[in-house]
This record gives sequence, C-alpha cells and structure tokens, in this order.
Amino acid sequence: MGFLDKWQPQLLSVLRIMSGLLFLEHGLSKAIGWPMAFPGKMMPLVMVACAIEIVGSVLVTLGLFSRYAAFIMSGEMAVAYFMVHVPKGGFYPILNGGDAPILFCFVFLYIAAAGPGPWSLNKS
Repeated sequence: MGFLDKWQPQLLSVLRIMSGLLFLEHGLSKAIGWPMAFPGKMMPLVMVACAIEIVGSVLVTLGLFSRYAAFIMSGEMAVAYFMVHVPKGGFYPILNGGDAPILFCFVFLYIAAAGPGPWSLNKS
C-alpha cells in the first residue's frame, strides 16, 4: 500500500475542484474578458463552448451532476483539439499548442468515470 493510498478519494475531489476552477477561466475569458480577453471572435460555436465551459465548470467544481458535466466537457475538449489546434500545426500537441485541451479532455473523462469524490454536493 502506497503512502498516498488513503488520500485517494480526497485527492480525486481536489483534482475535480482545481480542474473545474481552471476550466472556468476559459469560459469567463470568452464571456466577459476576464482574466484575459478572448483572442478570437464570438461565433455561434464559440458561444456554445462558452456556455459549456461556464455551466460545466461550476457543476464540476461543486460536485453537482459532475459525471455528466465532465463527460460533456471532455467531448468539448476533444472537438476543440481537432477543430482548433490540429489545423494550427499538425497532430502533435507540442506543435499546435493543444496540450491543455488534451489534458482537460482526459482529466474530465476520468472524473466522468471515477465520480466526484467525497467532497461534493452529490455523488452523481
């Protein structure tokens, strides 16, 4: 048994909370230009992404319907990687700046599968 095994449930909650808060910044930058202005245009697909990022991030951070929200956000990040980043510089993330979308995609997919952890508003 590893020395962190007993903390696994709590660390899952910490991963969920921190990922949700970090992802919220992306939605807020699109919606209100905070903490930085969104560099692109607010086209309809970007507005949908903005809504997913804000609503989903709040749900994931609070641990409320987090499995569903995380699954949707994982899919959004997969779509963003292939629609936005691959055309910029090929398939490899180091060339196209897609490291964050790939990490978010798989972290949210893990949260969708593992659940919210013990520090959540519900266990969905």
